[in-house]
Amino acid sequence: MALRNARDITTAPLTAAGLIGGYVTARETGIRPLGGVVLAGAGLLAGRTWLAKTGPATTAALSAIYLGGFGASHPLAKKIGAWPSVLAVSGAAAAAAHFLSDRR
Repeated sequence: MALRNARDITTAPLTAAGLIGGYVTARETGIRPLGGVVLAGAGLLAGRTWLAKTGPATTAALSAIYLGGFGASHPLAKKIGAWPSVLAVSGAAAAAAHFLSDRR
C-alpha cells in the first residue's frame, strides 16, 4: 500500500475531516484519545502535503492553525455550543489550508 503523491492531495477537506471526525469519534465512543488519533492522522497527512507544496514556514503556520483550532474549540464551545464551535474552527482551518496550500 502506498500513499498518493503529497502534491496531489487536497488538504482543506482533510483538515475539516480531521477536526470534525476527531470530535465525533471522541464523542460517540467516549474515548477521547481515540478522537486524538483521528485528529493526528489527518493532521499528519495534511502536514505532509503542506510541506511538499509550500515549505516549512507555511507548514508550521497551517499546523498551528489546525492544532490551535482544536484547542480553541473547547473554550468556544462553552460560549456557542459544541457543534457550532467544531464547525467554526473546522471551517477556519479548511479555509486557511485552501488559500495557503491547495490553490498552489
